[in-house]
Amino acid sequence: MGMTTDELYFKPRLQVVSEDQIAQIHMATLDVLERTGVKITHPKALEILAGAGAAVNGDRVRIPAWLVEDAIRKAPSRIVLGTRTGERNVFLERDKSYFGPSLDCVDYQDPRTHKRSRFISEHVKTTAALCDALPHFQWCMTIGMADDVPADIADRIIARNVFENCVKPLVFCCKDTNSIKDTYEMALLLCGGREAFDAAPTIVHYSEPISPLVYFDPAIEKVMYCAEKGIPLINFPAPQCCGSSPATFAGALVQASAESLSGLVVHQLVNPGAPFIYGAFTTIMDMRSTIFSYGAVEMSLMTAAMAQMAQSYGLPFFGTAGATDAKFCDAQAGAEAALQILSAAAAGSGLVHDCSSWMDHGSVASPEFMVLVHDIVDSVDHYMQGIPVTEETLALDVIHRVGPGGHYLQDPHTLKHFKTIKYSDIFERMVYDQWKTAGAKTFEQRLQAETLKKMEHRPEPLPADTIKLLDEMQAGWE
Repeated sequence: MGMTTDELYFKPRLQVVSEDQIAQIHMATLDVLERTGVKITHPKALEILAGAGAAVNGDRVRIPAWLVEDAIRKAPSRIVLGTRTGERNVFLERDKSYFGPSLDCVDYQDPRTHKRSRFISEHVKTTAALCDALPHFQWCMTIGMADDVPADIADRIIARNVFENCVKPLVFCCKDTNSIKDTYEMALLLCGGREAFDAAPTIVHYSEPISPLVYFDPAIEKVMYCAEKGIPLINFPAPQCCGSSPATFAGALVQASAESLSGLVVHQLVNPGAPFIYGAFTTIMDMRSTIFSYGAVEMSLMTAAMAQMAQSYGLPFFGTAGATDAKFCDAQAGAEAALQILSAAAAGSGLVHDCSSWMDHGSVASPEFMVLVHDIVDSVDHYMQGIPVTEETLALDVIHRVGPGGHYLQDPHTLKHFKTIKYSDIFERMVYDQWKTAGAKTFEQRLQAETLKKMEHRPEPLPADTIKLLDEMQAGWE
């Protein structure tokens, strides 16, 4: 029929800013970095920046446009992540999206009792294993804070617990470079050494400048260490409209981009070509409650704009979706998560975090919410496949064969293709009488049952000698 490949397969896309607006935001970002600059106090970083051509005046660093654009050119446009078993499973490039859970929740909501308690290390194991069981989450994070272990080594114990209970790539954050070093050593042990790690890194470090436009010394040290070792780095500010960034969305985007790119400059000066992931958690301060909103529609709008900025720069992106300000896994939680996930996928938001457990504006992790959001991600994945148009899918011969008044139930074409339809174990479609006969289970009951079933999963255990080595490492931390 003379169709081209583009006619056969078309991916749905969302654009919230035009090419001209992207150019305006970029030029404004350069203006902020040149004229306002960022606050950095780290002596070595100041020396490196001054030597490269930045204007350093005390702790204020003003970065010329050419230096920013040179860093963008040097940074890789593609990063491939891998599981600890060696599978290359995340390809951060162009507008692809890969979904994963959140990090650092302080509370845990038990799916059996729905009671809320402090997040402890046992919950880390539980949520990591649940992430491992959910195939549409391609990577994992250190979901909670582990309130039951010593604070000085909690970040490393959390990472170890995730490593033992989930084989997927891990995005982690920690307090200092010693913690990164120990986590990196665990990752090298589990994946088989430096060569295997460099081919497909199994960990990604998450670091934050402080909005507006400030870097504390530990954050700079982590940026530099990751650059030196080739550990993929997310440099991810969290500007809040009306509080720590301008109230206008364009102003927040400019500041956010300046904050992320300023870290890129330091990163690429330390090691040109080291893997870097651009992004920002751009949201609003709810002026009625003063909370940092995780469910605001404006968050999704600004995240989509940042994703377009990343694509224009040719940089991998760290996005946000699947979170909620709701206190429970209710209608508000589902509605906020669904809008965010569809927006993120259609914009091409790269490594999309918070897609599972962040409720109550980032404070509580819920396994039930993880399972719900995973089902939403599955639906969005189906949506993003678009509608393939081929001679096979147009089905002209099938329509002709069945003819007027016939049916397709037993046709070979139906048997071949019906499994492309998505079916859910928690969203039911029965008629009312069938639903009553089947037990009249509410959505909440179905979700709870499916969650408890998924929580029975455990990955293949690590070898005993590997566990022994991890024990020895942990003893060294203590």
